[in-house]
Amino acid sequence: MPTQPIGEVLFNVAIVSDTHVNEKEDFSASPYPANAEANPRARYVFSQVNQIGPALTIHLGDMVNPVPELASYPAAAENFHNIAKGLQSPLHLVPGNHDIGDKPVKWMPAGMVNSDFIALYRQHFGQDFYAVTHQGCHFVVINAPLLNSGDPAEAEQAAWLEDFLARHEGERMFLFSHYPPYISNPDEPGSYDNIEEPARSWFLELLRRYKPEALFSAHVHNFWYDRIGETDYYITPSTCFVRHDYSEMYRIDGGDQKGRNDSAKLGFVTLEIRENGHVARYHRSYGATLPPQAEPAPAVARRPHLKTQGLDHVFVDLRHAWAEELMVAPSGAVDEFRRKRARNDYPLMAMWEMALRGLRVPIQDLADARIRGRMALMVRMGHRFHVYLYGMPDASERALLTENAALIQRLELILNWEEADDLADDVGALARASGLPIVLSRVNRKDRAKHTGARFNHLISHGFTLAEADEITAFEARHPGVIGGAQFTIPRSVSPWEAARNLRDFAGRAGLAPVLYVKSTEASPAEPFEDQVANARRFAEAAMSGLGFGIDVILDTLDDVDRGYFTRTGLVDRRFNPRLAGELIATLAVETAEGGWEAAAGDTPALQRRGRRLWIADAREAADGPWICPRSGRHRTASERPRTELVIRVDGPDV
Repeated sequence: MPTQPIGEVLFNVAIVSDTHVNEKEDFSASPYPANAEANPRARYVFSQVNQIGPALTIHLGDMVNPVPELASYPAAAENFHNIAKGLQSPLHLVPGNHDIGDKPVKWMPAGMVNSDFIALYRQHFGQDFYAVTHQGCHFVVINAPLLNSGDPAEAEQAAWLEDFLARHEGERMFLFSHYPPYISNPDEPGSYDNIEEPARSWFLELLRRYKPEALFSAHVHNFWYDRIGETDYYITPSTCFVRHDYSEMYRIDGGDQKGRNDSAKLGFVTLEIRENGHVARYHRSYGATLPPQAEPAPAVARRPHLKTQGLDHVFVDLRHAWAEELMVAPSGAVDEFRRKRARNDYPLMAMWEMALRGLRVPIQDLADARIRGRMALMVRMGHRFHVYLYGMPDASERALLTENAALIQRLELILNWEEADDLADDVGALARASGLPIVLSRVNRKDRAKHTGARFNHLISHGFTLAEADEITAFEARHPGVIGGAQFTIPRSVSPWEAARNLRDFAGRAGLAPVLYVKSTEASPAEPFEDQVANARRFAEAAMSGLGFGIDVILDTLDDVDRGYFTRTGLVDRRFNPRLAGELIATLAVETAEGGWEAAAGDTPALQRRGRRLWIADAREAADGPWICPRSGRHRTASERPRTELVIRVDGPDV
């Protein structure tokens, strides 16, 4: 199936996982307060599901928290059904380890799946492996804890699954398994969190052979994405709590309840079935709760998705590792006898949620085979990579660029300006050999002062200033056709709106494509820029500058820089949860999705299209007219009070 969805939306499927409903309201046998919120959190999510109006809802398992051997299991199952009966769509259940018993893990105290637990599950929840069909799409549910168990039901399920997939080969199929086959790598060691061998290889071979459109798994209460052959593979977060052993993935403390209540990571998924392809939209619930008989929960936030739209002319600098694999320490809880390797995919989720297509990365990412594989996967999703390096590439780097040109939108060469004329022929040869557009940037000039007042400047600067535009034009005249563009950098004190306006004029004069790097900082590395509201306005207005003037802009940076030099807030924090800046970018992506927006006249950053106008405003200005809430993406009236410090003001027809 195509990675990019094509055609109209046929229907939606809501995917919920790991609700861990308790036997009592506001109580859990778990020592963590987040677990005691399980029932009202599930109720809140189900209320939001109703407002989406899916054709069906699929629960990926761990409906309840008490395991089958506990006396509290029936009461929890009853509570789950009482909460779920409010759903207005048919509900289909996937057995999780809390529902039907653990997979074969002898070191865990909980009971493993067996015939008695299977019978108890069927009594309370129904079939444990089956398929349902809707509008020509097959939704296939398996009992993953059963794999490798040796129970007679394992062979029965295997025969059924192999037969079903073979009979429907070539048709649209979506698979659902509580346990993921793997977290980060198909050959990773077995752990509490994945399907172990030999069942893993058997299952992966079925996926590669029959090519279902997607596989959805749960159990680990965090987000991951991969592709298995031609199958999109998603691991989905929980509605209730985060598996906080994986908080090792962030270079910051775990957060509330040591990461277990990192509530921005809680929520559910809408699987949008298109005529060809699909979109998996993640909705953050932030751990919100709904008591019994309460009014419906607010609608989910309006958010874009990279598969269906991208924010044109907007790139983000990925300074921190964005596909990093880290070792999760033995926790003393569910895994104690070896470390687990896990890739942090939350940067990916954040970029999808903001429709950020353009990504600036160093050539070292391209040189790393594992990260290069992730780049290839992301290009399939619609991302565009702006690769940069200092100096001319050596022979191995030239070969790397040429062989992987399909992954690169453009190449940024950062050169010593004094050597640029001497290197022009080499630059031209590289452009011809690789087929890549080359954007020229410069590093520190010898004629630039190394002192600022009484202080010595021992820092790197790169990119041209706006005042150096004529030097680029002169270079192009001396070496016509060698470069495709030039990269300009502006500090915090320079308006991106004015800079983009000037660079639009430069593009017209020089016939080159300028790129505008918008810094969040000034000259001093010790000066912090940690006012997230001021930074959010700059990010949003930089993005609007790119959209309005048709100039590619690079935002600095995706996630916070909270230590070292030039500290500043980003679009997301160090746990990769949205900041106000990210919410503004996501909302701008939704509002400008139809295209055709251009810069409005005047010095105030504003976009216009067919008489409609939008701009960033302080919350107090919401009282002056219609506005859009960046947190929810919803349009509001002047009589409503904002919950955020900034809003997007709108006026004009159809507002």
